[in-house]
Amino acid sequence: MNTMRTGILLAGLTGLFLAVGYLIGGQTGMLMALVFSIGTNAFAYWNADKMVLSMHGAREVGPNESPEFHDLIAELARNANLPMPKVYIMDNPQPNAFATGRDPEHAAVAATTGLLQMLSRDEVAGVMAHELAHIKNRDTLIMTLTATIAGAISMLANFGFFFGGNRDRDNPLGAFGGIAMMILAPLAAMLVQMAISRTREYSADRGGAEISGNPLSLATALRKIEGAAHQIENDTAEANPATAHLFIINPLSGQRMDNLFSTHPDTDNRIAELQRMAAEFQPSRRPSGRGPWASARPQPRGPWG
Repeated sequence: MNTMRTGILLAGLTGLFLAVGYLIGGQTGMLMALVFSIGTNAFAYWNADKMVLSMHGAREVGPNESPEFHDLIAELARNANLPMPKVYIMDNPQPNAFATGRDPEHAAVAATTGLLQMLSRDEVAGVMAHELAHIKNRDTLIMTLTATIAGAISMLANFGFFFGGNRDRDNPLGAFGGIAMMILAPLAAMLVQMAISRTREYSADRGGAEISGNPLSLATALRKIEGAAHQIENDTAEANPATAHLFIINPLSGQRMDNLFSTHPDTDNRIAELQRMAAEFQPSRRPSGRGPWASARPQPRGPWG
């Protein structure tokens, strides 16, 4: 059902993109928009992960640079039956994380230094398991393509608004209707992006809890990240708001128009779902704590990178 819903929403975004192209240049504009959309998606498929990581100043770390964090990701990847993703750390005080990559074989996970400083090992594991669930569900490609199309719609609509839209007779809305459509198109694209993002977050929460074996640690992590995100500004995310939906918690401060619509479901609702999941897990959980944390040593507070 989620795959079908995502396909419908992506088709809607593409149709909206073609409609804006038509309003700008009639049939020629629609054809150009189609060609541009195909080219944009092809570029995003091969390069979007590198672009996103570069935007946020992420640096790749190996077992020598950050042994405990790297080992944690390797352990979680084994639990999820996934190939080992590339591991990145962002020098950013706001606790947050995201995953990217076109498929599980070409995936990467990234965490901020703030996440590694402020959260316990179990909480970090819950967060990174959530990101691995996105990879396992192949959400990262869908989310990247959605962001790319939505961004292209905004760019094309702004271009059309600047030139006043297509005033030719083949524009059924006329000049004023075309301009109105060009104002509304980015908002519609944003709503579609939100719908996809919110659906995927709940699924990744459940998948992450199953991978880590500890729903409550992910729940407490979400609470801490949510609280810190409102107090600690993420400058790189504010400069690149189109990537906000990739993070486990919305990294934007909410002080700008970019955060008028949230791309994430309500954190309290997510925590409530995880608490219900923990109650379901409770009868089958063993007192010995077998699972990803059976051999875990206490983690001292402080950066892992």
